Amino acid sequence: MPSQTFLAVLQAASFAARVHTTHRRKGTAAEPYVNHVLEVAQILAEHGAPEEAIIAALLHDTVEDSDADPDPITHERLVAEFGPTVAELVAEVTDDKSLPKEARKALQIRHAPKASDPAKMLKLADKISNLRAVTAHPPAGWPHGRLVEYVGWAGRVAEGLRGVNPGLEALFDATYRQALVSLAEASRPG
Repeated sequence: MPSQTFLAVLQAASFAARVHTTHRRKGTAAEPYVNHVLEVAQILAEHGAPEEAIIAALLHDTVEDSDADPDPITHERLVAEFGPTVAELVAEVTDDKSLPKEARKALQIRHAPKASDPAKMLKLADKISNLRAVTAHPPAGWPHGRLVEYVGWAGRVAEGLRGVNPGLEALFDATYRQALVSLAEASRPG
């Protein structure tokens, strides 16, 4: 018989797959969005994150990215299906989409040092996944300058997430350095 943790992870993965069925990543590969949340959860599992962070990783974009869907996901629904601990963790890392993009980005930098330890780990894993994606398959229409700005912003957010998981921090640092190298190579003529 599978453990309760294993069942909870599968339930969250299945839920995320249903929510993100029609969602695609912005990158040129246009991969299914669910790949991102699976990668974030895997990064956390590989680095010893707590169970609630791994489950929340699978759900972390469901509220934010389903607002235009026929059945938008709410905080209350996450509480009902996954309990208050996971739902609060998801809420802690969810951007307020009613704010302009620049305000949301500034809030991520400002709120990062105040986040709970599981939220810091989740945010760090999310930034690792996003840096990998933006350098491997940059979003169509993003000029080089926007890519550079994104990578720099991710680094500023990550500064406030330090002190809770040295392995995740080392992986972020390596991913960040690789992103900078990739961007530098892409800017070279010919």
